[in-house]
Amino acid sequence: MIWRTLTILLGVLFLFAGGTKLIGTQMHVEHFALWGYPSWFRLFVGAWEVGCGLLLLIPRYSFYAATCLVVAMIGAVYTEAFRGTPTMAVTPAVLLVLLALVAYRGRPGHRTSGTLPR
Repeated sequence: MIWRTLTILLGVLFLFAGGTKLIGTQMHVEHFALWGYPSWFRLFVGAWEVGCGLLLLIPRYSFYAATCLVVAMIGAVYTEAFRGTPTMAVTPAVLLVLLALVAYRGRPGHRTSGTLPR
């Protein structure tokens, strides 16, 4: 039950985070420019996060969504650590660990995975 709750919370978080990137909030526009990324990359990351956030809400696909978001969080940690403020890398690092745990628990063939018949 706690894993499902965590997965849902992460899904909602990434729906919100990706949505704010897609609508172009000033903070995200400024940060992506400061980091040296083009504006299309902000839209790509936002769409990635929204898509994966939605898939986290579907148990059958949560492993794949969490795995894809782990990749995004590796990029976020790198960006904050080397292009931004290194202390800000803590948040994406914590999200990376939580997503890795969700992916591990939801991997295909695992007894708690959403891919097995109940």
